[in-house]
Amino acid sequence: MSSKYTLTLDVIFVSLVVALSGFLFGYHIGIISGALLFITEQFHLTVIEQGMVVSIILIGGVGGSIFGGFFADYLGRKRTLFLTVLLLLIATFCLYDAQSYGLIMFGRFIAGLAIGIGSVIAPLYIAEIAPKTHRGALVSLNQLMITFGILAAFWVSYIYAGSSDWRDMFTIGFIPAGLQFFGLFFIPESPAWLISQGKIAAADKILHRLNLETANGPSQEMQDQPTSKSFGALLNPAVRTAFIVGIGVSVFQQITGINTVIYYAPYIFQFAGLASAKSAIYATAWVGILNALMTMIGLWLVDKAGRRVLLMISLGGMALSLAVLGTTFITCAAEAGVVAIVSLMVYIASFAIGLGMVPWLIISEIYPLGIRGRAVGVAVFASWVANYFIALTFLPLVQAIGIGGTYWFFTIMCLLGIWFSWKKVPETRGKTFDEIQQFWHK
Repeated sequence: MSSKYTLTLDVIFVSLVVALSGFLFGYHIGIISGALLFITEQFHLTVIEQGMVVSIILIGGVGGSIFGGFFADYLGRKRTLFLTVLLLLIATFCLYDAQSYGLIMFGRFIAGLAIGIGSVIAPLYIAEIAPKTHRGALVSLNQLMITFGILAAFWVSYIYAGSSDWRDMFTIGFIPAGLQFFGLFFIPESPAWLISQGKIAAADKILHRLNLETANGPSQEMQDQPTSKSFGALLNPAVRTAFIVGIGVSVFQQITGINTVIYYAPYIFQFAGLASAKSAIYATAWVGILNALMTMIGLWLVDKAGRRVLLMISLGGMALSLAVLGTTFITCAAEAGVVAIVSLMVYIASFAIGLGMVPWLIISEIYPLGIRGRAVGVAVFASWVANYFIALTFLPLVQAIGIGGTYWFFTIMCLLGIWFSWKKVPETRGKTFDEIQQFWHK
Protein backbone atom coordinates (compact mmCIF):
# COMPACT_ATOMS: atom_id res chain seq x y z
CA MET A 1 0.00 0.00 0.00
CA SER A 2 1.43 3.34 -0.96
CA SER A 3 2.05 6.04 1.61
CA LYS A 4 -0.90 8.16 0.48
CA TYR A 5 -3.27 5.63 2.09
CA THR A 6 -3.27 6.82 5.67
CA LEU A 7 -5.43 6.52 8.74
CA THR A 8 -8.65 8.55 8.47
CA LEU A 9 -11.26 9.67 11.00
CA ASP A 10 -13.74 7.42 9.22
CA VAL A 11 -11.60 4.33 9.89
CA ILE A 12 -11.15 5.39 13.52
CA PHE A 13 -14.93 5.85 13.92
CA VAL A 14 -15.67 2.44 12.39
CA SER A 15 -13.04 0.79 14.60
CA LEU A 16 -14.44 2.39 17.76
CA VAL A 17 -18.00 1.28 16.97
CA VAL A 18 -16.86 -2.28 16.35
CA ALA A 19 -14.56 -2.28 19.40
CA LEU A 20 -17.57 -1.63 21.63
CA SER A 21 -17.97 -5.42 21.32
CA GLY A 22 -14.79 -5.66 23.39
CA PHE A 23 -16.16 -3.28 26.02
CA LEU A 24 -19.34 -5.35 26.29
CA PHE A 25 -17.22 -8.51 26.52
CA GLY A 26 -15.30 -7.10 29.49
CA TYR A 27 -18.37 -5.65 31.18
CA HIS A 28 -20.44 -8.83 31.12
CA ILE A 29 -17.49 -10.95 32.23
CA GLY A 30 -16.66 -8.56 35.09
CA ILE A 31 -20.04 -7.41 36.42
CA ILE A 32 -20.99 -10.79 37.89
CA SER A 33 -18.29 -10.49 40.57
CA GLY A 34 -20.18 -7.52 42.04
CA ALA A 35 -23.71 -8.83 41.46
CA LEU A 36 -23.27 -12.45 42.57
CA LEU A 37 -23.39 -11.82 46.34
CA PHE A 38 -26.75 -10.02 46.10
CA ILE A 39 -28.21 -12.53 43.61
CA THR A 40 -27.20 -15.34 45.98
CA GLU A 41 -28.95 -13.63 48.90
CA GLN A 42 -32.17 -13.01 46.97
CA PHE A 43 -32.50 -16.45 45.36
CA HIS A 44 -30.71 -18.48 48.08
CA LEU A 45 -28.29 -20.05 45.62
CA THR A 46 -26.18 -23.06 46.54
CA VAL A 47 -22.42 -23.06 45.94
CA ILE A 48 -22.93 -25.13 42.79
CA GLU A 49 -25.61 -22.74 41.51
CA GLN A 50 -23.30 -19.78 42.14
CA GLY A 51 -20.57 -21.49 40.14
CA MET A 52 -23.00 -22.10 37.28
CA VAL A 53 -24.11 -18.44 37.22
CA VAL A 54 -20.46 -17.43 36.84
CA SER A 55 -19.38 -20.12 34.35
CA ILE A 56 -22.46 -20.34 32.10
CA ILE A 57 -21.24 -17.27 30.20
CA LEU A 58 -18.07 -19.20 29.28
CA ILE A 59 -20.17 -22.08 27.93
CA GLY A 60 -22.15 -19.59 25.86
CA GLY A 61 -18.90 -18.05 24.67
CA VAL A 62 -17.64 -21.42 23.44
CA GLY A 63 -20.78 -21.89 21.33
CA GLY A 64 -20.80 -18.32 20.13
CA SER A 65 -17.21 -18.49 18.93
CA ILE A 66 -18.02 -21.40 16.60
CA PHE A 67 -21.27 -19.92 15.25
CA GLY A 68 -19.62 -16.50 14.94
CA GLY A 69 -17.18 -17.76 12.34
CA PHE A 70 -19.93 -19.24 10.15
CA PHE A 71 -22.13 -16.16 10.51
CA ALA A 72 -19.17 -13.92 9.61
CA ASP A 73 -18.53 -15.81 6.37
CA TYR A 74 -22.15 -16.38 5.30
CA LEU A 75 -24.07 -13.37 6.63
CA GLY A 76 -21.28 -10.81 6.47
CA ARG A 77 -19.37 -8.98 9.19
CA LYS A 78 -21.81 -6.11 9.71
CA ARG A 79 -24.99 -8.21 9.92
CA THR A 80 -23.24 -10.53 12.38
CA LEU A 81 -22.41 -7.52 14.56
CA PHE A 82 -26.10 -6.52 14.50
CA LEU A 83 -26.99 -10.05 15.64
CA THR A 84 -24.44 -9.81 18.45
CA VAL A 85 -25.73 -6.53 19.86
CA LEU A 86 -29.37 -7.65 19.60
CA LEU A 87 -28.52 -10.78 21.62
CA LEU A 88 -26.83 -8.61 24.24
CA LEU A 89 -29.84 -6.30 24.49
CA ILE A 90 -32.09 -9.36 24.99
CA ALA A 91 -29.69 -10.82 27.57
CA THR A 92 -29.50 -7.54 29.50
CA PHE A 93 -33.29 -7.24 29.61
CA CYS A 94 -33.60 -10.86 30.84
CA LEU A 95 -31.06 -10.21 33.60
CA TYR A 96 -32.74 -6.95 34.63
CA ASP A 97 -36.19 -8.54 34.76
CA ALA A 98 -35.15 -11.98 36.09
CA GLN A 99 -37.49 -13.35 38.77
CA SER A 100 -35.84 -16.75 39.08
CA TYR A 101 -32.50 -18.54 38.99
CA GLY A 102 -33.45 -20.06 35.62
CA LEU A 103 -33.95 -16.66 33.96
CA ILE A 104 -30.59 -15.44 35.29
CA MET A 105 -28.96 -18.53 33.80
CA PHE A 106 -30.76 -17.92 30.48
CA GLY A 107 -29.68 -14.27 30.37
CA ARG A 108 -26.06 -15.11 31.20
CA PHE A 109 -26.00 -17.85 28.54
CA ILE A 110 -27.37 -15.52 25.84
CA ALA A 111 -24.80 -12.89 26.88
CA GLY A 112 -22.11 -15.58 26.51
CA LEU A 113 -23.31 -16.45 23.00
CA ALA A 114 -23.19 -12.77 22.07
CA ILE A 115 -19.70 -12.05 23.40
CA GLY A 116 -18.46 -15.33 21.90
CA ILE A 117 -19.62 -14.18 18.47
CA GLY A 118 -18.29 -10.69 19.15
CA SER A 119 -14.86 -12.02 20.10
CA VAL A 120 -14.63 -13.49 16.59
CA ILE A 121 -16.12 -10.69 14.54
CA ALA A 122 -14.63 -7.55 16.15
CA PRO A 123 -10.88 -8.17 15.53
CA LEU A 124 -11.68 -9.72 12.14
CA TYR A 125 -13.74 -6.75 10.92
CA ILE A 126 -11.25 -4.12 12.17
CA ALA A 127 -8.32 -5.94 10.54
CA GLU A 128 -10.13 -5.89 7.21
CA ILE A 129 -10.80 -2.13 7.19
CA ALA A 130 -7.49 -0.95 8.69
CA PRO A 131 -4.48 0.36 6.74
CA LYS A 132 -1.60 -2.13 7.07
CA THR A 133 0.56 0.47 8.88
CA HIS A 134 -2.03 0.91 11.66
CA ARG A 135 -3.67 -2.51 11.65
CA GLY A 136 -1.94 -3.65 14.86
CA ALA A 137 -3.08 -0.68 16.93
CA LEU A 138 -6.62 -0.64 15.55
CA VAL A 139 -7.24 -4.37 16.05
CA SER A 140 -5.70 -4.17 19.53
CA LEU A 141 -8.19 -1.42 20.32
CA ASN A 142 -10.67 -4.26 20.88
CA GLN A 143 -8.48 -5.71 23.67
CA LEU A 144 -8.11 -2.25 25.22
CA MET A 145 -11.89 -1.92 25.27
CA ILE A 146 -12.14 -5.29 27.05
CA THR A 147 -9.94 -3.91 29.84
CA PHE A 148 -12.09 -0.75 29.98
CA GLY A 149 -15.21 -2.91 30.20
CA ILE A 150 -13.79 -4.85 33.15
CA LEU A 151 -12.83 -1.59 34.87
CA ALA A 152 -16.30 -0.15 34.28
CA ALA A 153 -17.84 -3.31 35.74
CA PHE A 154 -15.75 -2.91 38.89
CA TRP A 155 -16.73 0.71 39.45
CA VAL A 156 -20.41 0.07 38.70
CA SER A 157 -20.33 -2.78 41.24
CA TYR A 158 -18.62 -0.49 43.74
CA ILE A 159 -21.23 2.27 43.25
CA TYR A 160 -24.26 -0.02 43.56
CA ALA A 161 -22.86 -2.25 46.31
CA GLY A 162 -24.33 -0.01 49.02
CA SER A 163 -27.87 -0.32 47.65
CA SER A 164 -27.51 -4.07 46.83
CA ASP A 165 -29.23 -3.29 43.50
CA TRP A 166 -27.81 -6.02 41.28
CA ARG A 167 -30.45 -5.38 38.60
CA ASP A 168 -29.12 -1.87 37.95
CA MET A 169 -25.61 -3.31 37.67
CA PHE A 170 -26.78 -5.30 34.63
CA THR A 171 -28.98 -2.46 33.33
CA ILE A 172 -25.94 -0.20 32.79
CA GLY A 173 -24.99 -2.64 30.02
CA PHE A 174 -27.83 -1.18 27.92
CA ILE A 175 -25.78 2.00 27.41
CA PRO A 176 -22.76 0.61 25.45
CA ALA A 177 -25.01 -1.92 23.68
CA GLY A 178 -27.35 0.86 22.58
CA LEU A 179 -24.46 3.02 21.40
CA GLN A 180 -23.11 0.17 19.29
CA PHE A 181 -26.54 -0.65 17.86
CA PHE A 182 -27.03 2.90 16.55
CA GLY A 183 -23.40 3.21 15.47
CA LEU A 184 -23.70 0.12 13.26
CA PHE A 185 -26.13 1.99 10.98
CA PHE A 186 -23.27 4.34 10.02
CA ILE A 187 -20.52 1.83 9.23
CA PRO A 188 -20.04 -0.12 5.97
CA GLU A 189 -19.79 -3.84 5.35
CA SER A 190 -16.25 -5.24 5.32
CA PRO A 191 -14.83 -4.79 1.80
CA ALA A 192 -12.98 -8.10 2.16
CA TRP A 193 -16.24 -9.96 2.71
CA LEU A 194 -17.82 -8.20 -0.28
CA ILE A 195 -14.89 -9.32 -2.42
CA SER A 196 -15.33 -12.89 -1.19
CA GLN A 197 -18.93 -12.63 -2.49
CA GLY A 198 -17.76 -11.30 -5.85
CA LYS A 199 -19.09 -7.76 -5.19
CA ILE A 200 -15.97 -5.93 -6.35
CA ALA A 201 -17.65 -2.65 -7.28
CA ALA A 202 -19.31 -2.34 -3.87
CA ALA A 203 -15.99 -3.15 -2.18
CA ASP A 204 -14.19 -0.50 -4.27
CA LYS A 205 -16.72 2.13 -3.17
CA ILE A 206 -16.11 1.35 0.52
CA LEU A 207 -12.35 1.19 0.11
CA HIS A 208 -12.43 4.61 -1.53
CA ARG A 209 -14.53 5.97 1.35
CA LEU A 210 -12.00 4.62 3.88
CA ASN A 211 -9.05 5.96 1.83
CA LEU A 212 -7.70 2.45 1.18
CA GLU A 213 -6.53 0.90 -2.06
CA THR A 214 -9.29 -0.37 -4.30
CA ALA A 215 -9.86 -4.05 -4.96
CA ASN A 216 -8.57 -3.48 -8.49
CA GLY A 217 -5.50 -1.59 -7.26
CA PRO A 218 -1.89 -2.64 -7.82
CA SER A 219 -1.33 -4.48 -4.53
CA GLN A 220 -4.53 -6.58 -4.71
CA GLU A 221 -4.36 -6.51 -0.89
CA MET A 222 -7.91 -7.58 -0.27
CA GLN A 223 -7.81 -10.42 -2.79
CA ASP A 224 -5.53 -12.77 -0.88
CA GLN A 225 -5.25 -16.41 -1.96
CA PRO A 226 -6.43 -19.09 -1.57
CA THR A 227 -10.01 -17.83 -1.35
CA SER A 228 -11.75 -21.24 -1.18
CA LYS A 229 -14.92 -21.00 0.90
CA SER A 230 -14.61 -24.63 2.02
CA PHE A 231 -12.60 -26.04 4.89
CA GLY A 232 -11.19 -28.29 2.19
CA ALA A 233 -8.64 -25.48 1.93
CA LEU A 234 -7.06 -27.14 4.98
CA LEU A 235 -5.64 -29.71 2.59
CA ASN A 236 -3.29 -26.91 1.59
CA PRO A 237 -0.18 -27.23 3.83
CA ALA A 238 0.18 -23.45 4.05
CA VAL A 239 -3.36 -23.06 5.40
CA ARG A 240 -2.80 -25.91 7.89
CA THR A 241 0.29 -24.15 9.19
CA ALA A 242 -1.69 -20.94 9.66
CA PHE A 243 -4.32 -22.90 11.60
CA ILE A 244 -1.68 -24.34 13.94
CA VAL A 245 -0.24 -20.88 14.61
CA GLY A 246 -3.65 -19.29 15.22
CA ILE A 247 -4.82 -22.02 17.57
CA GLY A 248 -1.43 -22.09 19.30
CA VAL A 249 -1.29 -18.39 20.19
CA SER A 250 -4.94 -18.45 21.29
CA VAL A 251 -4.38 -21.39 23.64
CA PHE A 252 -1.15 -19.99 25.10
CA GLN A 253 -3.02 -16.78 25.93
CA GLN A 254 -5.11 -18.85 28.38
CA ILE A 255 -2.87 -21.68 29.63
CA THR A 256 -0.28 -19.23 30.95
CA GLY A 257 -2.71 -18.54 33.78
CA ILE A 258 -3.92 -14.96 33.33
CA ASN A 259 -7.50 -15.44 34.51
CA THR A 260 -6.55 -17.54 37.52
CA VAL A 261 -3.83 -15.09 38.58
CA ILE A 262 -6.34 -12.23 38.48
CA TYR A 263 -8.86 -14.44 40.28
CA TYR A 264 -6.30 -15.08 43.03
CA ALA A 265 -5.15 -11.44 43.23
CA PRO A 266 -7.15 -10.56 46.40
CA TYR A 267 -5.52 -13.49 48.20
CA ILE A 268 -2.07 -12.27 47.13
CA PHE A 269 -2.82 -8.81 48.54
CA GLN A 270 -4.05 -10.32 51.80
CA PHE A 271 -0.89 -12.42 51.92
CA ALA A 272 1.06 -9.16 51.56
CA GLY A 273 -0.62 -7.63 54.62
CA LEU A 274 -3.87 -6.07 53.38
CA ALA A 275 -5.88 -7.89 56.01
CA SER A 276 -9.46 -6.94 55.17
CA ALA A 277 -11.24 -8.37 52.16
CA LYS A 278 -12.46 -4.87 51.21
CA SER A 279 -8.95 -3.40 51.08
CA ALA A 280 -7.71 -6.42 49.12
CA ILE A 281 -10.52 -6.10 46.58
CA TYR A 282 -9.90 -2.35 46.28
CA ALA A 283 -6.21 -3.04 45.65
CA THR A 284 -7.23 -5.53 42.98
CA ALA A 285 -8.89 -2.65 41.10
CA TRP A 286 -5.41 -1.23 40.56
CA VAL A 287 -4.53 -4.45 38.78
CA GLY A 288 -7.26 -3.58 36.27
CA ILE A 289 -5.94 -0.04 35.89
CA LEU A 290 -2.40 -1.33 35.29
CA ASN A 291 -3.78 -3.80 32.74
CA ALA A 292 -5.48 -0.98 30.82
CA LEU A 293 -2.44 1.33 30.92
CA MET A 294 -0.03 -1.35 29.70
CA THR A 295 -2.47 -2.35 26.95
CA MET A 296 -2.36 1.26 25.75
CA ILE A 297 1.45 1.10 25.64
CA GLY A 298 1.22 -2.17 23.73
CA LEU A 299 -1.17 -0.47 21.30
CA TRP A 300 1.55 2.10 20.57
CA LEU A 301 4.30 -0.53 20.22
CA VAL A 302 2.61 -3.24 18.19
CA ASP A 303 3.05 -1.51 14.81
CA LYS A 304 6.57 -0.38 15.72
CA ALA A 305 8.23 -3.33 17.49
CA GLY A 306 6.14 -6.03 15.80
CA ARG A 307 3.86 -8.86 16.90
CA ARG A 308 6.44 -11.63 17.37
CA VAL A 309 8.83 -9.49 19.42
CA LEU A 310 6.07 -8.30 21.76
CA LEU A 311 4.87 -11.89 22.24
CA MET A 312 8.31 -13.10 23.28
CA ILE A 313 9.00 -10.12 25.58
CA SER A 314 5.56 -10.52 27.12
CA LEU A 315 5.96 -14.25 27.77
CA GLY A 316 9.49 -13.71 29.14
CA GLY A 317 8.28 -11.16 31.69
CA MET A 318 5.38 -13.43 32.65
CA ALA A 319 7.66 -16.45 33.11
CA LEU A 320 10.07 -14.49 35.33
CA SER A 321 7.34 -13.00 37.52
CA LEU A 322 5.50 -16.33 37.87
CA ALA A 323 8.71 -18.08 38.90
CA VAL A 324 9.30 -15.47 41.59
CA LEU A 325 5.64 -15.59 42.66
CA GLY A 326 5.69 -19.38 42.90
CA THR A 327 8.92 -19.37 44.91
CA THR A 328 7.48 -16.70 47.20
CA PHE A 329 4.48 -18.87 48.10
CA ILE A 330 6.66 -21.95 48.59
CA THR A 331 9.19 -20.25 50.89
CA CYS A 332 6.78 -17.86 52.74
CA ALA A 333 9.73 -15.65 53.74
CA ALA A 334 9.16 -12.62 55.98
CA GLU A 335 9.49 -10.17 53.09
CA ALA A 336 7.49 -12.40 50.73
CA GLY A 337 4.37 -10.19 50.74
CA VAL A 338 5.97 -7.20 49.03
CA VAL A 339 7.76 -9.48 46.55
CA ALA A 340 4.43 -11.16 45.74
CA ILE A 341 2.75 -7.81 44.96
CA VAL A 342 5.63 -6.66 42.74
CA SER A 343 5.65 -10.03 40.92
CA LEU A 344 1.89 -9.84 40.39
CA MET A 345 2.14 -6.34 38.91
CA VAL A 346 5.02 -7.34 36.61
CA TYR A 347 3.02 -10.38 35.45
CA ILE A 348 -0.07 -8.28 34.64
CA ALA A 349 2.01 -5.61 32.87
CA SER A 350 3.87 -8.23 30.84
CA PHE A 351 0.65 -9.94 29.79
CA ALA A 352 -1.06 -6.69 28.82
CA ILE A 353 1.74 -5.40 26.63
CA GLY A 354 1.85 -8.50 24.42
CA LEU A 355 0.01 -11.76 25.05
CA GLY A 356 -3.18 -9.96 26.03
CA MET A 357 -3.69 -8.40 22.60
CA VAL A 358 -1.30 -9.92 20.02
CA PRO A 359 -3.11 -13.29 19.62
CA TRP A 360 -6.35 -11.47 18.68
CA LEU A 361 -4.38 -9.50 16.10
CA ILE A 362 -2.52 -12.47 14.64
CA ILE A 363 -5.64 -14.61 14.14
CA SER A 364 -7.31 -11.73 12.31
CA GLU A 365 -4.38 -11.44 9.88
CA ILE A 366 -3.08 -14.90 8.96
CA TYR A 367 -5.99 -16.74 7.32
CA PRO A 368 -7.07 -16.72 3.65
CA LEU A 369 -10.13 -14.66 2.82
CA GLY A 370 -12.53 -17.43 1.79
CA ILE A 371 -12.46 -19.17 5.19
CA ARG A 372 -11.22 -16.30 7.37
CA GLY A 373 -14.35 -15.93 9.49
CA ARG A 374 -14.63 -19.64 10.30
CA ALA A 375 -10.88 -19.95 10.82
CA VAL A 376 -10.89 -17.09 13.33
CA GLY A 377 -13.90 -18.78 14.94
CA VAL A 378 -11.94 -22.01 15.41
CA ALA A 379 -9.01 -20.15 17.00
CA VAL A 380 -11.33 -18.21 19.33
CA PHE A 381 -13.17 -21.46 20.15
CA ALA A 382 -9.82 -22.96 21.19
CA SER A 383 -9.21 -19.92 23.41
CA TRP A 384 -12.62 -20.23 25.12
CA VAL A 385 -12.15 -23.99 25.67
CA ALA A 386 -8.67 -23.44 27.13
CA ASN A 387 -10.08 -20.68 29.36
CA TYR A 388 -12.85 -22.98 30.64
CA PHE A 389 -10.41 -25.88 31.16
CA ILE A 390 -8.01 -23.74 33.21
CA ALA A 391 -10.88 -22.35 35.30
CA LEU A 392 -12.14 -25.91 35.90
CA THR A 393 -8.77 -27.38 36.90
CA PHE A 394 -7.20 -24.47 38.80
CA LEU A 395 -8.46 -25.28 42.31
CA PRO A 396 -7.81 -29.06 41.99
CA LEU A 397 -4.29 -28.19 40.78
CA VAL A 398 -3.76 -25.90 43.79
CA GLN A 399 -4.94 -28.71 46.09
CA ALA A 400 -2.59 -31.19 44.43
CA ILE A 401 0.66 -29.18 44.20
CA GLY A 402 -0.04 -25.96 46.12
CA ILE A 403 -0.37 -22.39 44.85
CA GLY A 404 3.42 -22.08 44.53
CA GLY A 405 3.65 -25.25 42.44
CA THR A 406 0.71 -24.10 40.32
CA TYR A 407 2.48 -20.85 39.48
CA TRP A 408 5.59 -22.84 38.53
CA PHE A 409 3.39 -24.92 36.21
CA PHE A 410 2.26 -21.70 34.50
CA THR A 411 5.93 -20.64 34.31
CA ILE A 412 6.66 -23.74 32.22
CA MET A 413 3.69 -22.91 29.98
CA CYS A 414 5.16 -19.41 29.41
CA LEU A 415 8.53 -20.90 28.44
CA LEU A 416 6.80 -23.22 25.97
CA GLY A 417 4.99 -20.17 24.60
CA ILE A 418 8.32 -18.40 23.99
CA TRP A 419 9.57 -21.43 22.06
CA PHE A 420 6.34 -21.58 20.01
CA SER A 421 6.51 -17.86 19.20
CA TRP A 422 10.15 -18.12 18.15
CA LYS A 423 9.70 -21.21 15.97
CA LYS A 424 6.20 -20.89 14.54
CA VAL A 425 4.80 -17.35 14.64
CA PRO A 426 5.60 -15.13 11.62
CA GLU A 427 6.06 -11.37 11.82
CA THR A 428 3.04 -9.74 10.15
CA ARG A 429 3.84 -6.10 10.98
CA GLY A 430 3.48 -3.84 7.95
CA LYS A 431 2.46 -6.69 5.61
CA THR A 432 -0.62 -6.77 3.43
CA PHE A 433 -2.95 -9.77 3.65
CA ASP A 434 -1.62 -10.85 0.27
CA GLU A 435 2.00 -10.73 1.49
CA ILE A 436 1.09 -12.77 4.59
CA GLN A 437 -0.45 -15.48 2.39
CA GLN A 438 2.65 -15.50 0.18
CA PHE A 439 4.77 -16.05 3.30
CA TRP A 440 2.83 -19.22 4.16
CA HIS A 441 3.29 -20.58 0.65
CA LYS A 442 7.02 -19.95 0.80
